[in-house]
Amino acid sequence: MGTANRVKRELQDTIQMTDVIQTLKDIADAKYYRLMNDRHKFKRFGESFVEFFRLISLTSAEHPLLSNKNPKVGIVTVTIEGSFLGEFNNKIVRMGFEEYEKNAQAVFVSVGERPVERLAQYTPKLKVFSGMNIDNIYQTAVAVKDYLVDEVMNDRLGKIVVCSAKSKSFEEQKTRKTKLLPCDELISKQAEHVDIIEKVIEESEPKEVIGILANLWVVTRLYEIFMDTMIASAAAQASFLEDSVDRMKKEKKRVQLKYLKAKKADIDKSLRETFTSQMMLKEKA
Repeated sequence: MGTANRVKRELQDTIQMTDVIQTLKDIADAKYYRLMNDRHKFKRFGESFVEFFRLISLTSAEHPLLSNKNPKVGIVTVTIEGSFLGEFNNKIVRMGFEEYEKNAQAVFVSVGERPVERLAQYTPKLKVFSGMNIDNIYQTAVAVKDYLVDEVMNDRLGKIVVCSAKSKSFEEQKTRKTKLLPCDELISKQAEHVDIIEKVIEESEPKEVIGILANLWVVTRLYEIFMDTMIASAAAQASFLEDSVDRMKKEKKRVQLKYLKAKKADIDKSLRETFTSQMMLKEKA
């Protein structure tokens, strides 16, 4: 039974690997649905918060976070740490490079460590935010916001573009480019809907109010972008693992058939050897 035993060990390894991949897929599925649930709970807050910008559109105050003439662009790439996400992250980084080619004055900012070596070739003093995970998305959003707002307020950057990903469905993930700063487009859109409010009493310095709201807006958008990218990464992992599970199940069937054939061949060989041995004994007798 030598050949059958070798194939049996191969079959056992295949079964174990299939179980491991299935477990990883189940984890990715759970992560996806957990994040989607958190995303829906956060959506209502974001919709309510946008209404505050309707008031800003009624003021004449200027602010660098709303509008500036600095041509330098900060390109933020948002990548996710984890297994089976190589192509997922590469698509986001490729979008970042495409944006870089469009701007004569551009620098990269990396959220995630995966593309650091590649991005540092174009931005030697690359700013890196590492270690983002499910439990610290908001803290990371605040840290990134503090850095980007400081860069814009001190005129080191004028425009901020974020390259990330979003899950259109469980099966389909897309890269997306989001203009984060300045918030001029947001203000212009809100200005179209101010017919209800005709006058605003400015009890506080408008520029300070704008600064507070813009800071909150940037954190809100970054949190949303990071959450969407995390959701898309979980879906990408689950999709990759689902394909792997299917391949491993096919491999399992192939090895099972191979084992049955090897087992039958070993039995036939054993019977032939036994029969031959018996015939030799009879001839000697």
